[in-house]
Amino acid sequence: MSRAPFEISGARIAPGTRAQVDVPVAKLYTHAPLHIPVEVVHGRQPGPVLLVCGAIHGDEINGVEIVRRLLRSTSLSRLRGTLIAVPIVNIFGFVQHTRYLPDRRDLNRCFPGSESGSLGSRVAALFREQIADQATHIIDLHTGAIHRTNLPQIRATMKGNDATREMADAFGAPVLLNAELREGSLRAYASERGVPVITYEAGEALRFDEWAIRPGVSGVKRVMRAIGMLAKDRDRSTTKRAVEMSNGSSWARASTDGIVQSRVGLGDRVEKGQVLGMVADPFGNSESEVLSPADGIIIGMANLPLANEGEALYHVARFHAIDDAESAVDNFQQLFVPDSI
Repeated sequence: MSRAPFEISGARIAPGTRAQVDVPVAKLYTHAPLHIPVEVVHGRQPGPVLLVCGAIHGDEINGVEIVRRLLRSTSLSRLRGTLIAVPIVNIFGFVQHTRYLPDRRDLNRCFPGSESGSLGSRVAALFREQIADQATHIIDLHTGAIHRTNLPQIRATMKGNDATREMADAFGAPVLLNAELREGSLRAYASERGVPVITYEAGEALRFDEWAIRPGVSGVKRVMRAIGMLAKDRDRSTTKRAVEMSNGSSWARASTDGIVQSRVGLGDRVEKGQVLGMVADPFGNSESEVLSPADGIIIGMANLPLANEGEALYHVARFHAIDDAESAVDNFQQLFVPDSI
C-alpha cells in the first residue's frame, strides 16, 4: 500500500517529493500579504514527522541558516517520515530585525494562541493549527537575546519523557539543561500534548555565528538518525554526549552602573567567588567586582560592555560532575572553535 500525500495549508506533497509552501499569516498596512515559509520533505517510507523551526524570535537568525543548510543535505533523499522545515516563524520580527511582533508581544509566550486574540495570539494559533500540530517531534532553534551570546546548549524537560531525553542526548551539544517549561512557549505547548521537543540555544541575535550553526546542523541530523528518519552515520567522530546540568543555573549581575571589563569568556570554568569582570565608571575612579555565584561553566554572557545596576552579565551553570562538563565544552571547542570563542 502506497503512502498517502502529506497535506499542509491546502498543499499535497506526494511521497518521495519535497515542496515549498507559503502559509498565509497576515497582511501589512499596504495590503501586501505575509506568509510563513515552509518546506516539506515527504519521504517514501513512513516515519516520524519532525518540525525544525527557527526565528520564533525574529532577530534570532542562526536558526534560519541551520534550516537552510539542513535542507541542502543530500541525505534527505533517503528520508523516512516527513520533515517540516520552517526557517522563519516570526516573519514580522524577522523583517524588522526585532525579537517581537508589531504589538510588542513575544510570540514564544503566546501559545497555544487564539484566533480571536491579540496579533501574537493569532499568529501562534495559526502556526499551531497549520504546522505544529502535525509534528510528532519538534526541534526549536534559538540564540541569546540582543547583545547576549549563549554557549551551544540544549534545553529540555526530561523528567518522565524518555523520547525527549533521547533527542537531547542525540543532539550532542556540550551542555544539556534540564529546563523548566515557560508558560506560553512552543516547548510548553508541545510538552503538554506529549510531543517530544528540545530547544537549541547558541550564539547571539542578529549574527551568523559559525561555531553555533555548524554544530546545530550536525545536531539536528543526529536527532534524525536517532529517531529513525536517516540512516545511521558510520562516522561517529563528531558525536559527543551532552552533559546534563542538574544543579540549575544563575546570573551574576552588575552591582553598579558602568563599563564592563570581562575576565572570563564563554565556556570557561569558574569557581564560586571568582572575579568574572569589573564594572567601572568612565573616569576609572571607582570599580566594582562581579563575582561568580557558584562553581560552574559560563554558558551565557553579555557582549555589550555597558551595564546598568542589576543587569545580568554572566550565566553560570552548575554541574554535579563539573569535570565532565568542562571536558564536554573542551571537546566542542576543539571540534568547532579552533580559537577560543
